[in-house]
Amino acid sequence: MKLYDVYPLFDINIVKGKGCQVWDEKGDEYLDLYGGHAVISIGHAHPHYVEMISNQVAQLGFYSNSVINKLQQELADRLGELSGYDDYQFFLINSGAEANENALKLASFYNGRTRILVQEKAFHGRTSLAVEATHNPKIIAPINANGHVAYLPMNDLPAWEAELAKGDVCAVMIECIQGVGGIRLVTPEFMQGLRELCDKYDTVLICDEIQCGYGRSGKFFAHQHTGVRPDIITVAKGIGNGFPMGGVLISPKFVPVYGQLGTTFGGSHLACAAGIAVLDVMKQDNLVENAAKVGAYLMEELKKFPQIKEVRGQGLMIGMEFEEPIKDIRRKLLFEKKVFTGVSGTNVIRLLPPLCLSMEEAEEFLKRFKEVL
Repeated sequence: MKLYDVYPLFDINIVKGKGCQVWDEKGDEYLDLYGGHAVISIGHAHPHYVEMISNQVAQLGFYSNSVINKLQQELADRLGELSGYDDYQFFLINSGAEANENALKLASFYNGRTRILVQEKAFHGRTSLAVEATHNPKIIAPINANGHVAYLPMNDLPAWEAELAKGDVCAVMIECIQGVGGIRLVTPEFMQGLRELCDKYDTVLICDEIQCGYGRSGKFFAHQHTGVRPDIITVAKGIGNGFPMGGVLISPKFVPVYGQLGTTFGGSHLACAAGIAVLDVMKQDNLVENAAKVGAYLMEELKKFPQIKEVRGQGLMIGMEFEEPIKDIRRKLLFEKKVFTGVSGTNVIRLLPPLCLSMEEAEEFLKRFKEVL
């Protein structure tokens, strides 16, 4: 059987990782400034993570959500403490798209509405309603194009108010730092105004923290830079450091109903062990603070490169926009300088390294990047 050909692949087979380095089958070492789409949060093969997962799978990897799983509550307690949302409720699933699907479903159950507002260039997933909320017509199948979503300009509060004033908006879903959209940031003024408008019109405010959350921005959640508290927060990617996990943090104003939400694999014993290990390491190694410090240094240094049109981001979520397409620069970085990076569109290079990236590794990246430019 052939694989369904949906990914353009680099001719590199990565077989090993440690910290912010990965190795291919030939033994060549690469500096990982992408973390597999921001998934690797605490670094590849962290010893505590490996031990937690190994011990758990040797004891019990999975049983159904029809019985008590104390690891779920332990994970929720740790997350509440570190994130500052210990008064919220937590629902565990398997991926970011699934988290957003459940968030939007909860919002619609709450106010009975069906219309959604998202940012232009938004990316919220590839399934059903999540893909309709993604501003990319190429990946929205006709069966998903159901007219639920309006795409609005980022930071243009009057445009959002005009839609909210119609009184039929179920939810507003925001990436406070857009990932696929090019590392673009909302302003605190916009978010604070949006919070007030959502309260006024009884619309649910959802922050999609799947890429920008979990410490990446230099705060636990990117929206915490803006001084607002959303009604629902979605998480995935870095939550499991490579183990497939997603979650929804849910305001106390939502009352759970048996059978309304559900999952087979979400919150399994093995998944929870991975999630607890990630939070252990984030706390012990001060990774949120490290992301803020190393990210600020990287951005300051990158702004000195005359070839870069604009540097955007917060913490270890950085975008570098060029006047010209960056395909050749990225290929040289990868094949000549052995550095993994990402892209947004044709002109933006994305940096999403593990949150344990050291100053020395940041300097090494800057050295190699300068040589390419």
